[in-house]
Amino acid sequence: GRVPTKDGIMVEHLRKAGALFIGKTNVPEFGFGSHTYNPIYGATGNAFDPSRTAGGSSGGAAVSLALRMLPIADGSDFGGSLRNPAAWNNVFGFRPGIGTVPQEGSEQWISNMGVLGPMARTVRDLALLLSVQAGPHAQSPLSAELDPAQFMGSLDMETKGKRIGWIGDWGGQVPHDPEVLSVCKGALTAFVAMGCEVEEVRPDIEAEPVWQATHRLRSWMLAGRLIPLVDAPANKGMFGPQVLWEVENGRNLTGVDVMKASAVRTAYSRAIDRLFDRFDFLVTPAVRLFPFPITETWPTEVAGQTMRTYHEWMLGCFLVTMTGLPALAAPAGFSRNGLPTGIQIISRRHAEMDCLRIAHAYEQAQSAMIGRLSPLMG
Repeated sequence: GRVPTKDGIMVEHLRKAGALFIGKTNVPEFGFGSHTYNPIYGATGNAFDPSRTAGGSSGGAAVSLALRMLPIADGSDFGGSLRNPAAWNNVFGFRPGIGTVPQEGSEQWISNMGVLGPMARTVRDLALLLSVQAGPHAQSPLSAELDPAQFMGSLDMETKGKRIGWIGDWGGQVPHDPEVLSVCKGALTAFVAMGCEVEEVRPDIEAEPVWQATHRLRSWMLAGRLIPLVDAPANKGMFGPQVLWEVENGRNLTGVDVMKASAVRTAYSRAIDRLFDRFDFLVTPAVRLFPFPITETWPTEVAGQTMRTYHEWMLGCFLVTMTGLPALAAPAGFSRNGLPTGIQIISRRHAEMDCLRIAHAYEQAQSAMIGRLSPLMG
């Protein structure tokens, strides 16, 4: 029953542009994890199989798009919340670079991993929504000084000779369901048809230290605002396991711990940036497995590897989050059982328009080759 008393910055932009707000779609508690369920509204079923998860945290948004309930939707992305549900519902989700869409909140200088962005059924619609969401704002000092009208420009791109680096399972460091890898690798034929040069690449990084730094930084950022809520006697017993994990994991972190984790992130993001000396774009799966049963809270195992936390199964998305680079989730295809999966197209820093353009060309090439299935068409 809570009704906000004022618009956030992004909503303010949308309202000024004439957007009609249909409502709020379902999300997991506090947006944690990539499975949209909560004790208030229950679980959101996948658009292609309601017995399976829709992903999350923008699971309700992705399903609404896939079922033609909405033309466009907005969301946020910390560890894949725009990318994971888009991949699992055969739509598009764009995590722009940090600062492209102005951030909300009382703290503006530290929390620099989560971003706001668009979801849509086409890349052109992604660009349309981003043209309204993006742009500087006086109350968001880290917002980028860019002209959002650029995203309404032409999406045409000369793709012949563009160099695509296929990261895949990060050199075996991020195990995936073999069929997910097969479907995503098969989607690379669209880039070949576009005249691109596709080459497999293993980033010169060790994933485990980056993962440790990732969840420390995440817990530190989240625990700061959650501890007062969790510790309040009136709220006892009201929080789910994801919230409690983040609070307990972040409660005793020190400033030194955070600086060490941030240094790991810096070294890692520089290593990924160096790949753009050789490639124009990087591509990797957007998810590690197909949508799991809606009755599960989260996957405890992926490709034979035990998951140590509620969100380690999202490691492939988190490794992209830690770079701060633009990453666009696009449909890749379907499993033998008709479940969708997707790829992430990653561009250079501050190159959101290039990311949209290559994704637009990919969308056209893929549609020409295999067509796009709809849950309404079967």
